[in-house]
Amino acid sequence: MAVSTANAPELTAEQVQSILVKPLEQASVFLSAGPRIFDTDGSPVRVPKLGGATTPDWKGENEQISNDDVDFDEIVLLPSTIKSVKTLTRFSNELARQSVVSLEAAIKDRLVKDVADKLDAAFIGGAAPTETVPGTPDPQTTPTGIINYAGVQEITGVGAIGLDDVLDAWGKLLSGNANTASAKWLMRPETFIELRKIKQDSGSNQYLLTPDATQDGVFRLFGSQVIVTNRIPIIDDTQDTTSAVLADFSQIAVARDQAPTVKILDQTFGDYDQQAIRVTARYDAQPLNPEAVVVLRGINIG
Repeated sequence: MAVSTANAPELTAEQVQSILVKPLEQASVFLSAGPRIFDTDGSPVRVPKLGGATTPDWKGENEQISNDDVDFDEIVLLPSTIKSVKTLTRFSNELARQSVVSLEAAIKDRLVKDVADKLDAAFIGGAAPTETVPGTPDPQTTPTGIINYAGVQEITGVGAIGLDDVLDAWGKLLSGNANTASAKWLMRPETFIELRKIKQDSGSNQYLLTPDATQDGVFRLFGSQVIVTNRIPIIDDTQDTTSAVLADFSQIAVARDQAPTVKILDQTFGDYDQQAIRVTARYDAQPLNPEAVVVLRGINIG
C-alpha cells in the first residue's frame, strides 16, 4: 500500500509547536539563552547590520554639512548547503497498545532531548568552515559553534581559572557595545565548580560565590547568569583544556527553517508491524556583533 497523506499524516503546525518547538526552545541550552530567532521559508536569510560609524561634526550657522556614506554589512544564515537535523524513531504496535505510560509523551521527551542535544553540540562547539583552497571557505554544512565564531574577543592561555579571568572577560564585553542585561555565561561543570570552590581566605570555609537567592539553582558571576553545559568540547592534549563563553545573546541571530516537522509513519514499516515518528529540523546561528562574544580559551581541567 502506497504511503499517502491520508495514512501517514503530518502533524499540524499547532501540534508541532506544542510537541516539539516550544519544548525544544526550553530544553536547548543555546536556544533558551535568548538569541534572536528568525523564522524563514527555507531560503538563505540575510540580516543587515551597520558597518563602520559615520562622522558627525559640530557646524555653525551657514556652514556646509559634510556628507557621509553609510556602510552596511550583513550576515547570511541558512545557506543552501546547511544540512538538517533528522531522526526516525520506530516502535511496535504492541508497545503502542500495551504501554502503561503515555507512549506519545515518552517519545516526545526523547525526541526533544535528542534534537536539543544535537543542536547544542553544533551551536556551541560546531567547527567553522575549513579552507581546502586557501582564501576560499568550503561550503558550510552545519552551524558554526559560538566558540568558533569569527571576530570574537578572546582571552587565551587561561590555565587555572580564577575570578580575575572572569573580570577580564567582563571588561572585554563592556568594550564591545554589549547589552549586559542579556549577557550569560556558558561553562562546563568542571569550570564552574573550580570557580565555585573559591573561598574568601585561605583559612576560610566561606565561599565567595553563592546561588541567586531569588531563583533556586541559578548561579551568577558578577550579575550574569551561568549556564552549565557539557556541550563545550574538551581539547585532549598533555593538559586537557576547555573554553568558557560570556556573550550578549541578544546579539546572536538564529535562523529556523520554518519549524521542525513531525511525520507519523504508520505503514512504512508495516512488514515489521511497526510505526515510526520522523522529525526534521534545520537551524543556523551567527553573531550580529562578534565583539559581544568573549571566549576564554585554554582553561585547565583537573
